Amino acid sequence: MNRLKGQRTYLAGPIDRCPNGGLTWRESITPFLTDLGVIVLNPLNKPTEIAKEDIESRKARKALKASGDFDGMRAAMKPIRNVDLRMVDISDFLIVHLDLEVYPCGSIEEIVLANRQKKPIILHMEQGKNQVPDWCFAMFPHETMFGNWNELKDHLLDINDGTITNTDRWYFFNL
Repeated sequence: MNRLKGQRTYLAGPIDRCPNGGLTWRESITPFLTDLGVIVLNPLNKPTEIAKEDIESRKARKALKASGDFDGMRAAMKPIRNVDLRMVDISDFLIVHLDLEVYPCGSIEEIVLANRQKKPIILHMEQGKNQVPDWCFAMFPHETMFGNWNELKDHLLDINDGTITNTDRWYFFNL
């Protein structure tokens, strides 16, 4: 059936407090998604010439904070926030990776924005589904929360092939 072909997903999860900038999980899931025909919107690989979040820009922002140049830090972060939130706007669904060891400030705003837009939010919780923050259970269905990547991928495959059809978030158009 391939219902996910042409759908856009945004990969939300912590970046600035991760040792690798949140790169590993994004690089791991992207081939799976692209094989399904999903367009991946990755904040670490933005489809723009501005708002980069590579190693060099992370070092530059760290130096701004260390030197107390908070005006410079704001100027550096505003376009990043704007572009990331715009990618959430144009996405059809989110894949969110949360880890209780890493504070996800921007991810929280992205989750709230997507939730208010009634987009499907697929959550991977590093510590297991039973550790998902309580508030999330009121925001979106627990059937879209997973404690491991294989279960999350199986869920997406079930959405893709039409096995799962009774959801209040997924809407597919015959264009």
